[in-house]
This record gives sequence, structure tokens and C-alpha cells, in this order.
Amino acid sequence: LPLKQESMMRNQTISTFILLGLTDDPQMKVLIFIFLFFTYVLSVAGNLIVISLTFIDCHLRTAMYFFLQNFSFLEISFTTACIPRVLYDISTGDKVITYNACVSQVFFTHLFGVTEFFLLATMSYDRYVAICKPLHYGTIMNNTACRRLVFSSWVAALFIITPPLSLGLTLEFCGSNTIEHFICDASPLLKISCSNTWFMEQTVIISAVLALLMTLTCVVLSYIYIIQTILGFPSAQQKKKAFSTCSSHMIVVSITYGTCIFIYIKSSPEESVAINKGVSVLTTSIAPVLNPFIYTLRNKQVKQAFNNSVKRMISSRNKRM
Repeated sequence: LPLKQESMMRNQTISTFILLGLTDDPQMKVLIFIFLFFTYVLSVAGNLIVISLTFIDCHLRTAMYFFLQNFSFLEISFTTACIPRVLYDISTGDKVITYNACVSQVFFTHLFGVTEFFLLATMSYDRYVAICKPLHYGTIMNNTACRRLVFSSWVAALFIITPPLSLGLTLEFCGSNTIEHFICDASPLLKISCSNTWFMEQTVIISAVLALLMTLTCVVLSYIYIIQTILGFPSAQQKKKAFSTCSSHMIVVSITYGTCIFIYIKSSPEESVAINKGVSVLTTSIAPVLNPFIYTLRNKQVKQAFNNSVKRMISSRNKRM
């Protein structure tokens, strides 16, 4: 009889999942909604400003700002794949998400997220060429090379996420359909699956480690050569200027890799769910807000381009009046 019941349960197809969200406290829900809405609007607005400036200002039409433009697009895409759904859940109380919508969210969040890692590695290579091979920078980082590097980042991310995602589509969900998270993610989905998930879990780990190692190796090697070159500069002014051109990228790299690595450092299984939720809030809402401000506040060219754009808007408005 138990075997028959198990067989019947396995034959049931779960077409929807229930996202438990961040909290059940009504007052906390209001605060979380305001916080997530505010950070989402700021992140989209901030990254759109960066993208607009790189198109408008002729001084920002270099390889470095082409990569920054694409990185800002990825930030908007990544946060949009997560936050609007959470805001909808909180405002309506509807925690149900369809199987197809859940799979789509897993696919796009991982695609945009992994592409960011490869693009950050590409941006570190760009800084290496700019500082270590300044005379050949224009030749090496030409328009064609930049487009190919960005395209390669997307393709590499797609290759990394395809094996675990393909295996994930074969998972069976015959018992609970409650996801202990506020978004669809691989880890909570594996927990509620009634399939044998050992091979799937190993594939996820291998894919994640492969993406991290490949990109982090590129970043570390680039900065080893960059630091060696900078330390060889004769004047302190040259060293300061060279470090300032890399500082924004180094901060963003630290935030991105730091939060990702922190996900895998879990003190206990009981705390892992809370830690995952906390880090996910950081990566999906706070980091996309910080990154455009880091690049704009620490970059004189971007600040100058922003000031010039504001002056032009004010001037054209005064003329119309």
C-alpha cells in the first residue's frame, strides 16, 4: 500500500509552486515592500543614467565605458528578473507561481548573474591592457574586440548554466510545492524535489565553481600584473592616478564575488535558508543600486558627463521658456 501511494504521488504533476517570501509579519512586509521598491527604482534609474551617458557623451565612447554600459544593462535585467515579482507577491498576497514562470526566473537570473562574472573578468582585462600596455590599448581594445568579448561573456554563461538547467527540467515534484524563498532558485527547488538530486547538486556545484574559478583567475592575474606595473611607476602621482582608474572596478568585483562566495559559507543547515535569503536580497536589490553610484561617484569623466548633461537640459529648458 505505501508503495502504491508513493507511485500515485509520483504520477501527480505539480504545475504551481508557493513562494514563502521573506516574512509573514504584516508590518515587516510593508517595510520590505517600501525598501525593495525604493532600491529597484534607484537601481534601474542609476543604471539607465550610466547607459544614457555612455551614448550621449563622446568622451565616454571607449572600451571601458562600453563594458560599463553592458554591465549596467545586466544589472537592470538581473534585478528586474527578481524584484517586480517579489513586489507583486507582497502587494497582492499571491504567493503562487507557475512552473513555467519559476523555470524562466531560474534561467534568467542565472544567465544574467553568471554573465556579470564573465563581464567583470573582461573589464579587469581591459584595465590590464590600459595600464600595462597603454601604447597598444587602442589597437587591442578596438570596437570589434570589445563586441566579441561581450558576446563571449554571454555565450560562456549560457554554456555554464545549460547542463544544470537541463537536468533541472527532469526533476519530479510529487510532495510539497512550497519553496522556502522569495524567488525561484536552484537550492530550495532541489530540497522539495522527490527525484534523486545528488547528480544534479554536483553539477550545480561544478558549474558554479567553474564559473568562479575561470573569472576569478582572470581578475586576480590581471590585477597582479596591474599592481606590479603601478608599483614600478616613478612618481606617486602616477601611481595614484593608475589606482584610481581601477578602484571602482575593484570595489564592484569585491562586492560581487564576496556575496557569491558567502552563499556557500553556511554555519549550519538551520541558518542556511535565512543566510540565502539575506544574501539574495543583497545581490538582487542592494548591489544593483550601489554599482552605478560606485562608478559615477569615483569617476571624474562620468561625473563630468553627468554635469554636462544636466547643464544642457537646464539650458534647453530655459531657452524654451
